[in-house]
Amino acid sequence: MTIENPSREEIGKLLKKSMRIAVVGLSGNPDRTSYMVSEAMQKAGYEIIPVNPTVEEVLGVKAVPSLKEIEGHVDIVNVFRRSEYLPEVAMEFAEIDSDIFWAQLGVANQEAYDFLKEKGYTVIMDRCIKVEHALTK
Repeated sequence: MTIENPSREEIGKLLKKSMRIAVVGLSGNPDRTSYMVSEAMQKAGYEIIPVNPTVEEVLGVKAVPSLKEIEGHVDIVNVFRRSEYLPEVAMEFAEIDSDIFWAQLGVANQEAYDFLKEKGYTVIMDRCIKVEHALTK
């Protein structure tokens, strides 16, 4: 795979100005990584929007079934789904008002990356947003 993420410095700048994060695949289970990472980001001052058709609410926020259901601008779409689902999520991402497509640590897909880069989006894959936030504070 040839996926090039922004530099750590660039990621730090993006995280400083991006306060609204839609989390695709956010679990309501506090033992899941998606929950722990999103909870940490929420505590750091970010607005978290759970995107999961199987839950009503996560972290005290009403969940939406898909990205298209979110009202207003989203700074970052943070994806906690397996790599093979990224092209589908990327297509939906391209239909909403958002700036950054972020696939969590261990999640990457060349097809989704190429599709989004061709459209001019900022794409980050195989990186943990919580770790990057801690490293760039």
